[in-house]
Amino acid sequence: MEIGVQLYTVREYTKNLEDFAKTLERIADIGYRVVQVSGTCAYEPEWLKGQLDRLGLKCAITHYNIDRIAFDTDKVVDEHKQFGCEYIGIGCMKNALNNGMEDYKEFYRLYKPAGKRIAELGCKLMYHNHAFEFARTGKGGPIYLEKMAEDFSPEELGFTLDTYWVQAGGGNPVQWIKKLAGRVDCVHLKDMAYENGQQRMAPVYEGNIDFDSILEACEAAGTKYLLVEQDDCYGEDPFECLKKSYQNLRAKGLK
Repeated sequence: MEIGVQLYTVREYTKNLEDFAKTLERIADIGYRVVQVSGTCAYEPEWLKGQLDRLGLKCAITHYNIDRIAFDTDKVVDEHKQFGCEYIGIGCMKNALNNGMEDYKEFYRLYKPAGKRIAELGCKLMYHNHAFEFARTGKGGPIYLEKMAEDFSPEELGFTLDTYWVQAGGGNPVQWIKKLAGRVDCVHLKDMAYENGQQRMAPVYEGNIDFDSILEACEAAGTKYLLVEQDDCYGEDPFECLKKSYQNLRAKGLK
């Protein structure tokens, strides 16, 4: 397994191409060699490839424009292949299931064929969870994440499981990694701390989530990339937060 960075953590430092390039340099200087491109300014595939090659970085996965994934699928795959990225990510379902099954059915209608086509072209569609997918589809029914795993084949959809949001939704990250074994090639490592009466995001191994068990489960489940993410650093320098996570994971023998 390789450790990497979800660039959404440093989104405020990627608002133009010049800053984006400098941010990639800072990430490489910490020691990371893998990134997820998400929350950045617009870029051309050739530009991103040049920056990654220059710094010895690899883009494992993106969070891409979800409309383009659905309606311009072939071109999206071609763009990812230009910068050597296998996994095409959906960061969030439209409307965050505010309309319940109506939203889910529309997601299914659009992304089941997109996932199938992406697989045919040699890449893989990935879905990133938040907490809202842990709501039930109806009284006595499965939760939405379970339904997604049932309705999409492993070839059509993988899961970029987010440890923090699983726990926030009332789930057990280890159990979900085991349940989705073979479909969690990418996992977001994000810790949860409790401070001043509130739960907070924290650098990995500086909160209360059991990451020793998570790493063991990921290894068994076939996870390839462990991507550090911290949506909110509460005024701390996000690069320093990413450095803490990197050092803590390196201390566990990961690279």
